[in-house]
Amino acid sequence: MNINCSYCSTFFIYYRKKVREHVLGKIKWKELLISLLISLGTGVVSWLLTSDSMEQYQTIYKPPLSPPGWLFPVVWTILFILMGIASYLVYISDSSERSSALLVYIFQLAANVIWSVLFFNFNAYLLAFAWLIVLWYLIFITIKQFYSINKLAGKLMIPYLLWVSFAGYLNLAIALHYF
Repeated sequence: MNINCSYCSTFFIYYRKKVREHVLGKIKWKELLISLLISLGTGVVSWLLTSDSMEQYQTIYKPPLSPPGWLFPVVWTILFILMGIASYLVYISDSSERSSALLVYIFQLAANVIWSVLFFNFNAYLLAFAWLIVLWYLIFITIKQFYSINKLAGKLMIPYLLWVSFAGYLNLAIALHYF
């Protein structure tokens, strides 16, 4: 059987265009942008409140497996983008649990900023670790609520929980070192 290549090419171009229209046509761009701005804005606020954090990181005790300072802004930017997309997916859902899930999400964003201030501005390493446990719990609850509304939204939050778990190890090791 001989298949005409121009027919295949036309078919695939048409199919690719339809898929793109289907996916991109369903995105609510304003809501996505606002979700990303809230998430990334939280990172900016945290950075502004702890502007010398990377310089401070260079001078404090670093336990084994401590990443280089340049990695933190890269990882946090990726995590805030993932969080923004996750919150967008929950926001555009018609779930009756949407409001409560987004409220917990906002609380955990605030807890994230507070942790940075406790750790970097006040050098309250032990208090920061205790606060990190609260943050970890809020992230866990956010994941559960997001997952029940939109499975992808819940899954997008998992790297954040893993990173905060790793930050917990670093925070506790630093707190114990200075205790």
